[in-house]
Amino acid sequence: MKIQAIETYPVRIPLKPECRMVSALGRHDESQFVLVRLLADVGVEGAGEATATVRWSGETVWGVQALIDRVLTPALIGMELDQHRADECITAVAARMDQLAIHNWFAKSAIEMACWDALGKAAGKPVYELLGGACRPLSIKGRFSIGAYDPPRAAARAAELAAIGFDTLKVKVGGTAETDIARVRAVRQAIGPQRKLVIDANCGWDVNTAIRCVKELCDCDLLLVEQPTPDGDYAAIARVRRETGARVMADDMCFNLVHAQELVRHQACDVISVYPGKNGGIAKSRAIARFCESHGVATSIGSNLEFDVATAAMGHLIVATPNLQIEQFPGDIYGPAYYEFRIVKEPLAIRGPYTTITAQPGLGVDVDWELVRENCCA
Repeated sequence: MKIQAIETYPVRIPLKPECRMVSALGRHDESQFVLVRLLADVGVEGAGEATATVRWSGETVWGVQALIDRVLTPALIGMELDQHRADECITAVAARMDQLAIHNWFAKSAIEMACWDALGKAAGKPVYELLGGACRPLSIKGRFSIGAYDPPRAAARAAELAAIGFDTLKVKVGGTAETDIARVRAVRQAIGPQRKLVIDANCGWDVNTAIRCVKELCDCDLLLVEQPTPDGDYAAIARVRRETGARVMADDMCFNLVHAQELVRHQACDVISVYPGKNGGIAKSRAIARFCESHGVATSIGSNLEFDVATAAMGHLIVATPNLQIEQFPGDIYGPAYYEFRIVKEPLAIRGPYTTITAQPGLGVDVDWELVRENCCA
């Protein structure tokens, strides 16, 4: 089959009041993402999602839509998608997009996951089977992120989440040291010593503040210190790891394989966060995970508060990739539950800390395109 058309729909959906996020990047009360509908010449469709957030990746919904409509789509029309040569076809599509535009990870990922969705539907197989088969169950246990709230509010939210079954919580930091330390201590006190605790600075600390905070929080038994220092400074994140002895995870500074190679070269982290949107597609996330595995570095799943489509793509990646070590380092795969409503006809099952993908063909989600049109943002 061949790509016949690609449609784009920018969508705005508010977060539930209790899920609105505060981090070193600012407030996040709603998400504006682009849904992609790929049409093949044999009547098969594929869905993709660009979870573009300008403060994080630099992409906007308007830029994503323009790039896909005006640059990528004209060059992709007529390209072959053969379920018997899925990897080869995905590689060709990705190469053509990379020739036309640098970076633009989320825009490219939306098209790539739509191609995987269409390939799986044509083959009558879930995407994880096209990726080599399942190496873990379809029900994935994740963590929950607590915003940079004042300590009492953060502690109360942590207690609520622990009560519904979350045994790994992530606390946003990256502001003033005293406030961040107080927030983390309040959460640890609220959840007790048995649950896992992660902190995430989203590049908000300088290296000296990061080292100070991590050292002062050593009695909080942190599972991971996520992205403690600014983007691009490999020496700084390596110094935090070396001088504190904490397990460090890189996220905001690892978009592609070259970034992963630099992190490994600098011995800068113990874990790297990957996910299709950030890395430009499922195949590119898998390539980073495989590279990390060959160098003794774990990977886990990251998130940009995705809707169901991109969350399903994340789930298929996890299920088919051994080095996505979510059992030891639970990741973020809870995005759809943050929103006031869902944009698919049969939403992914999310119960407590578990998100479950299906064994249906493709990504296993059926987008409600009428609902998507009703919530388009110009």
